[in-house]
Amino acid sequence: MAAKPKSKMDLIVALAKRRGFVMPTSEIYGGIGSSYDYGPLGIEMKRKLADLWWREMIRKHDNIVGIDSAIIYHPKTWVASGHVDGFTDPLVDCKKCKARFREDELVKRIVKGIKGIDEAPLKNDGQNLDADHASYALIPCPKCGTKGELTAPRSFNLMFKTHIGPVEDSGDAVYLRPETAQGIYVDYPQVQTTSRLKPPFGIAQIGKAFRNEITPGNFIFRTREFEQMEMQYFIKPGSEEEAMEFWKGERLAFWRDVCGIKEENLRLHQHTKDELAHYAADAYDIEYNFPFGWDEFEGIHSRTDYDLQRHAEHSGKRKDLEYFDDQTRERYLPYIVETSAGLNRGMLAILLDAYHEDSVEGNERVVMRLDPKLAPITAGIFPLTKKDGLPELARKLQDDLRLDLDVFYDETGNIGRRYRRQDEAGTPFCITIDHQTLEDQTVTIRDRDTLEQQERPKLDQVAAVLSDKLRG
Repeated sequence: MAAKPKSKMDLIVALAKRRGFVMPTSEIYGGIGSSYDYGPLGIEMKRKLADLWWREMIRKHDNIVGIDSAIIYHPKTWVASGHVDGFTDPLVDCKKCKARFREDELVKRIVKGIKGIDEAPLKNDGQNLDADHASYALIPCPKCGTKGELTAPRSFNLMFKTHIGPVEDSGDAVYLRPETAQGIYVDYPQVQTTSRLKPPFGIAQIGKAFRNEITPGNFIFRTREFEQMEMQYFIKPGSEEEAMEFWKGERLAFWRDVCGIKEENLRLHQHTKDELAHYAADAYDIEYNFPFGWDEFEGIHSRTDYDLQRHAEHSGKRKDLEYFDDQTRERYLPYIVETSAGLNRGMLAILLDAYHEDSVEGNERVVMRLDPKLAPITAGIFPLTKKDGLPELARKLQDDLRLDLDVFYDETGNIGRRYRRQDEAGTPFCITIDHQTLEDQTVTIRDRDTLEQQERPKLDQVAAVLSDKLRG
């Protein structure tokens, strides 16, 4: 029997581990579910993506500043934000095989084709969950297939709890932040004052967040530890529609034009009334066409003044959170438009979009067509042979370039095999030092995508040539 063809996700997972993009953490101990380490290529790519986002948000706009807030906030922060009482996933267990599922995933199964069952009874707000149990008697367990063994949904808080101090005591309980936005909200008055900003203005940050996901999966798409790239845009009430339109366009253009994701694999999805979060007046997702279907990797949300209202109420510091316009003499709580992107999810979308297989001179190759700005290695440097002084010239070129560009030296194997290795790593350019270099100090620069080697710049021009290529 012929082997089942691997999905694109399987191919990316295998390549990511093989080449050092992303690998399972603690693998010598058997690993830990949905937890990953970023290897040498992965961390370079992730840092470059974060740097591009930072440039797009901070450098491009003179009314947006950055911060880096703590991971552990005062516990009242999460009471005010609603996470203590409302940040839950309804979960369903199979009594036979002991598997556990999120209720919304079971609803999706119904929508996708389990006929004769009404979807409506399964929708709830986390209250009176036992009343819906009868609906699950008709659904086979997604893992073992047994009907009638699924339990009633139970609410499960997604925050990781820990303790401050040497002794575990309920009075010292704190949480690892499940999102980075709240740190921006509680810091907003000081940032606004010290930066002398007035609405509209934004505060951005990149940082880790933690969610005790019960059903993580799809590689780095859903993990318990992840990084967010968020910007909270503080505006005068009444201007939220204009701000939403602006940021929808800006964020879609970033992924398409700056990161190079193909337009046909991107779309905007507006939340229906039933999909809207309790704090949102309007919301859009930027979705990518993943192998498992269209799904979100960035959200643009109109949050009104919900968050600042809650923090004003729970802190008793409403006046501190209000903005006073000294020209109009108005005092108000700003409305907020949020852009929130998953760094890990964005990286997965870019990797999937870049993966290609083709043939060069009759040989199959895997090539990652990453935008040169995101490629972990900008250029491979190859001496044609290991003799005649070519390695020495190649090493000197590496030393000249390495502080400003990501370069990789390789003298092992034939030149074609070295090209293939760099194609698989997404390296856009390969520089070969050959015997002509000894004569006229010129090198060849091969383009990953066109496979052309028409350029022969001099050694002292290589840095400028590569910099020009990276700019455009």
